[in-house]
Amino acid sequence: MTTAAQKWRDDLASWAIPDEILEQAPQNPWIHPVAQFIAPDGPIPDSQSHRAAREALPAGGSVLDVGCGGGRAALALVPPAGLLIGVDHQQGMLDAFAEAAAKRGVASEQILGDWPDVEAETPTADVVVCHHVAYNVWELPDFVRALTTHANRRVVLELPVRHPLSWMNPLWKQFWDLDRPDSPTADDALTVIRDTGYDAHLVEFDDVYERIPLDPKAQGEAACVRLCLPLDRAGDVAAAAAAADAGMPRRLAAVWWNV
Repeated sequence: MTTAAQKWRDDLASWAIPDEILEQAPQNPWIHPVAQFIAPDGPIPDSQSHRAAREALPAGGSVLDVGCGGGRAALALVPPAGLLIGVDHQQGMLDAFAEAAAKRGVASEQILGDWPDVEAETPTADVVVCHHVAYNVWELPDFVRALTTHANRRVVLELPVRHPLSWMNPLWKQFWDLDRPDSPTADDALTVIRDTGYDAHLVEFDDVYERIPLDPKAQGEAACVRLCLPLDRAGDVAAAAAAADAGMPRRLAAVWWNV
């Protein structure tokens, strides 16, 4: 393991919630509700990530979307894509992916499981995309190698420039007096990918998806779950959460390399 890969692993480990806090949590704080990942019915806003993938796609080409969720990353490439292959560890996500593809009249396949555990049963595609997954991957070199062996032309990752939960750091300090980490970052991911042997490129951009603010009660409850607090604290948490998540566009990174 390279120094960069070990740093990436150690930095992710530093995001673990202390046991004494986790044991008090009334709900799993690491939830990923399917509703938050549903693709819109209308056009999907274009982005640097989508353009990087699209320019490598032939007409009618295939896309493998790893950690596909509801399929926004792959669906944004229709056209020219003619086949979408989704991999996700939640069946509900795959169901949403298949439904969205059917609505757009594009062929799709779904594979249930964690990446790279299911790589042997996953076909190759012209382009592989993987959005908002990297910060959940401890063994990043193995993960990106498996992505690359399944791409005929290009791999495109999208991830926040900073950890997606870093906006909550002031809340952890306020409610638990807990200092949270600042790393790893997208630049750290780029270093690991280059050390793994790929000529990767990175460009930053503002998130193109319109952020629909939650009502204060819903935002407070969602923050309570993440903070391992009971929902009856939602009133206390809501104002702090609104201030921390001020509605500014998230800064994202597109990282891509050719095969």
